[in-house]
Amino acid sequence: MQAAPGRHCTSGRRGSRLSAATFTMMLVATLCTWLAMQPAAAAESFRGRQAQPLDDARILQLKSFLAESMSALAIPGLSFALIDANSVVFEGGLGVRLYDRPEMVDADTLFPAGANTAALTTLLLAQLADDGRLAWEQPVTQLQPAFRLGDAAYTKKLLVRDLICGCIDLPPTKLPWLAQFRTITPAAVLNPSAPLQPRGGPGERYSFSLPLAAAAGYLGAALVYPRLEPGHAFDLAMQDRVLRPLGMRSSTFDLQRALAGNHAEPHGLGPDGKPARADGVLARAVVPYRPAAGLWTSARELIRYVQLELQLGRLPNGRQLVSQDNMLLRRLPQTAVDVDRRYGLGLEVDKTWGVQVIHHGGDLGGYQSDLFLLPEYGVGAVLLTNSSGGGLLLRPFLHRLLEVLFTEDATAERGAAAELALAAAQMKAGNVARRKSLTLPADAVAGGALAARYRNAELGDLAVQRGPKATVFDFGGWSSPVASRRNTDGTVSFVTTAPTLEGFEFLGGLKSGKRSLSIRDGEHDYLFMETP
Repeated sequence: MQAAPGRHCTSGRRGSRLSAATFTMMLVATLCTWLAMQPAAAAESFRGRQAQPLDDARILQLKSFLAESMSALAIPGLSFALIDANSVVFEGGLGVRLYDRPEMVDADTLFPAGANTAALTTLLLAQLADDGRLAWEQPVTQLQPAFRLGDAAYTKKLLVRDLICGCIDLPPTKLPWLAQFRTITPAAVLNPSAPLQPRGGPGERYSFSLPLAAAAGYLGAALVYPRLEPGHAFDLAMQDRVLRPLGMRSSTFDLQRALAGNHAEPHGLGPDGKPARADGVLARAVVPYRPAAGLWTSARELIRYVQLELQLGRLPNGRQLVSQDNMLLRRLPQTAVDVDRRYGLGLEVDKTWGVQVIHHGGDLGGYQSDLFLLPEYGVGAVLLTNSSGGGLLLRPFLHRLLEVLFTEDATAERGAAAELALAAAQMKAGNVARRKSLTLPADAVAGGALAARYRNAELGDLAVQRGPKATVFDFGGWSSPVASRRNTDGTVSFVTTAPTLEGFEFLGGLKSGKRSLSIRDGEHDYLFMETP
C-alpha cells in the first residue's frame, strides 16, 4: 500500500502476458520515464543563490504555470497556498471541483491529504515525546504488547520511530486492502491478528507503509485516551492537540463530514484520455488507516501546518506546540529514498536542486498533493489536486517554485517547463499505447465465456455483469468495466479500466473443469474459481 511517491518503478512480463499492474497502470510508464530523468534535471542547482520575494508578479508566474499544467495533465481543479518570510502570501484555487460541473475550487475546498497526513500525525507523537509518555527509541511492544511484525525477534526490536520512518518494506497488498477495508477496524490495525511480514531489515529500502504509519498514530492516541476505541481516540487526540491549536477547524478525519461540504471529487483519465470522475473507493478504504493518509484538509488550513514547521513548533500566538528538538528530530534522515532524498519521521528531506527542501507527498486514487518548506528561506507551499495526473505535476511545481524564488527573471522558460512538457507527452503516449493493446468494451465472445460469479477465499466474491456497452467486474466494495486482450499463447486477459482502478489484470482459464480467473498482485497469486 504505497501512499507516498517513491522511485520503485516495476515492469515485466509473466509468461506471454503482461504482469498485473498497479492502480494506475496508464501512468506507470509515464512516471517511471519521468522519474528516471530526474538525475539529469538535478544538474540545475540553486545553491548559494539569493532568494527573491514572492511578490504579486512571482505569484502570478506560479499561477500561470499551474494553469498550463492543469490543461496539459488533465487536472480539473487544484488549490494551493504560499508562505514567504514565514507569512502566508497567497491562498486560492484554480479550476473546478468536478470536471463537468461549474462549482469552482477555492482555498477552502477540502481534498484528501493522502500520506501528507503522516507528517501531522508525527506532531502528536512529538508532543507525547515532549511529555515523556513515549520515546522514539522505545520498543513498540512496551507500549502495545499485542502488536506483531514478522517473527518474535523482529517484533522485539521494533522501535516507535520504525513505524513512521519509511524504513520497513512490506509486500504490496492492494487487492486484499480493497477487499477487506469494510471489515478492518482501527483496533485490528493496532493489534493485528496476523503478523505483517517485512522484506529485509529496517532501513534496507524506502517504503511508506499505511499499516505501520497508521499503527503509530493509534499507538500515540491510546496513550492520550486509553479507555476509548482506537479510532475515536485518534480522532479526538488529533482534534484536541493538533488541528484545533493550528486553527484547522474544517480539516477532518470524518469522511462523511468532508463529503457533505465544499470538497473536490476524484478524477483519472477515461479510455478516451479525457478527465473522468473516479470512484472514491480509496478514500473509503483508507478510513481504517487514517493516521497515515485519512485527513481531509484545504490549502488555507494545511499551509498553517507548514507555517508551524517553519516556526519550529511555535504557533502564531507564541505558544510552543511542539519543542524545537522534536520538530527537528522528525527531519533527521532515517532511510535513503535516492541519492538526493532521505526520509525522516513522516517527512522527506530533498537536496535535488542544491537547497534543502522538506516535504511530503500524498496519492489517494484521484487525488495528488504535496507540501514543501525551505527552512533557510522562510518559504513554504502546499498543492492539492483532484486528479491522478496531479502526480506528474508535483515535482515540476516544486522546480518552478525554486526557479521563481531564486531567479531574478522569473518569466524565463527553464527546466520546470521542460519537465512539464515531457510529463504531458509521456502521459498521452502511455494512454494511447494502453488503449491500443486492449479491446474495449471487452470482446463479446470472450466476455460471454465468463462465469456469472467467482470466489477467492481471501478476496471474496467477484460478480460478472454483462451489458451491451460493458462487461463489469463487481467486487462488492468497488467495481470496474473491463477490457479484454488476447495473449500470444491464446489465453484471454480481462483488465480493469475504471479511472484510478485501471490495470488489474485477470487471466481467464479452466481448473478442475471449472472456469477460473487468476491475478498476480505484488508477490501474491490469487485464483478466483467459478461458483454457482
